[in-house]
Amino acid sequence: MTTDAFQEIADTFEFLEDWEERYRYVIELGKAMPPLEEALKVPATRVEGCASQVWLVPEIEGAGAGARFSFRGDSDAIIVRGLIAVLGALYNGLSVDQVGAVDAPAELGRLGLNDHLSAQRSNGLRAMVARIREVAARAAA
Repeated sequence: MTTDAFQEIADTFEFLEDWEERYRYVIELGKAMPPLEEALKVPATRVEGCASQVWLVPEIEGAGAGARFSFRGDSDAIIVRGLIAVLGALYNGLSVDQVGAVDAPAELGRLGLNDHLSAQRSNGLRAMVARIREVAARAAA
């Protein structure tokens, strides 16, 4: 399961010839994201387990399993902002039930991220996915 926005990123990754170009593309995705308001950068929105500072603010529209999930996020590291944008493309607009059904490691694996991120960045990416899944699961209950 994938969104059109994530498929567009995957298609762009296939078009780009090397990891340097893909890395720059991820950075551009991060730069294109609107910054998160300082008032939302609080301990409750901070994602633990990331080497950089990361904040994710979920936005649930509706109630129950069919509620629509999205989030906004930010980081003090530009590449991590790009990874947040990739996760937004993967999850935003899905129902909270669908969020739990996304095989994030497989989808992100299509981009080759696991092969090109440092161990710390990979751990941070997993922490962000875990937070997203946790919030969606609580909203679905």
